[in-house]
Amino acid sequence: MASRASIGGHPVHPMIIPFPIALWVFSLVADVIYLWRGNPIWKDYIAFYTLLGGTIGAAAAAVPGVIDWLSLKDPKVVKIANWHARLNVIALLIFASGFYLRTTSGAGLVGGTHSIPIALSVLGVVLITISGWLGGEMVFKHGVAVDHQPVADAKTD
Repeated sequence: MASRASIGGHPVHPMIIPFPIALWVFSLVADVIYLWRGNPIWKDYIAFYTLLGGTIGAAAAAVPGVIDWLSLKDPKVVKIANWHARLNVIALLIFASGFYLRTTSGAGLVGGTHSIPIALSVLGVVLITISGWLGGEMVFKHGVAVDHQPVADAKTD
């Protein structure tokens, strides 16, 4: 089943998702480096802005994901896609909450502590890992967003 959200026959959702995943994971890595080294640039700039970029990127990746989700027909695949979507929405909300708690207005809600935003990032990374596995299940086992049209063989001389 080819993706309805595609460019040149290539599905858009899998092209976009590596960016928010990498940014969110690197945000957590930056937090760990901050805890290890104590340099606030890792917490106040690197983790903060990679978390923001990941959240914006995930919201952008959701658009072609929803388009693909609406075109699913197989009940078994729909069930997997529903869990994939639920986990992604929850993760997006968790990362957005963690980002807000890092802002000056949100930090007051947690008494300025950094442990709750870090815990939210850990939880979010666990959720996107499970969700990514489900996404792979849909693509590699069920052929979601895979165009099964035969490709012309290259001529050999």
